[in-house]
Amino acid sequence: MGMKQLLLLRHAKSSWEDPKLADFDRPLAGRGLKAAKLMGRELAGRDWLPDLALVSTALRTRDTWRLVAAELPAHTRVTFADALYDASAADILGQIRQTDPSSDSLLVVGHNPGLEDLANQLAAPGSEATARKRLEEKFPTASLARFVFEGDWSGLSSARLTHSLRPRDLG
Repeated sequence: MGMKQLLLLRHAKSSWEDPKLADFDRPLAGRGLKAAKLMGRELAGRDWLPDLALVSTALRTRDTWRLVAAELPAHTRVTFADALYDASAADILGQIRQTDPSSDSLLVVGHNPGLEDLANQLAAPGSEATARKRLEEKFPTASLARFVFEGDWSGLSSARLTHSLRPRDLG
C-alpha cells in the first residue's frame, strides 16, 4: 500500500441559455470551456496525473473531462458513472471505494453539493490550512480539491487536503 492521490473536480460553468434543456443535458458555458482547459493545464503542470477518471454522465461533466483530458500528457482510463449524477457525498465515496487498488491517482468529475460535502468530510487533521479555509468558503465550478492518503481506496474515510484550487486563483 503506497500513497494515493484523490482529485475532486467540480464540473466547469454550465450554460442556462436553453431553459427547455433538462439539467442533465446542459452544456458548458464559454467561461466553463476556458476554466476546464485551465484546470487540465494546471493538473499537467503540477504533474497531478490521474491514472483513472470517474466522471458523471451529465453532459457538462463529460465536456469538462474531455477538455481536461486534452491537456494531459498521457491517456487516462475513464469510467462514466450514472451514479455520480446528483449523488450525495456518501454515494460518491461509495464509488471511490470501488476503485481498483492498482490505481494510485483517481480524478472524480462531479457535481455539488455532493462533491463539496465529500471534500469537506474527507479533509483530515493535518490538512493544509489555506486549502482547508478556501474549501470551507466555497467550491465553485471547475474547482479542484487534491487529497493524499496512505492505504486502499476501499478503506478511505479521511485524507490530507493539500490543495484547493479555483480557476480565478490561477489566472
